[in-house]
Amino acid sequence: MAQEAYEVRVVGSLGRAAREAFDDVWIDTEPTTTVLSAELDQAALLGLLDQVRALGLELVDIRRVDEH
Repeated sequence: MAQEAYEVRVVGSLGRAAREAFDDVWIDTEPTTTVLSAELDQAALLGLLDQVRALGLELVDIRRVDEH
């Protein structure tokens, strides 16, 4: 499967345990949200979303981004 660049936004900032759970993802903290960015195929995207759910994070947005 082809990989695409994705941004996943969740409410608030991530604590240490959540940051460690996303160690292979670029994490950017904004004033009210945290953006998780990575190159993912569909299976990895679903895995990331499962991790968001497992940690009880509130999902705000999922977006495929153009890297050009």
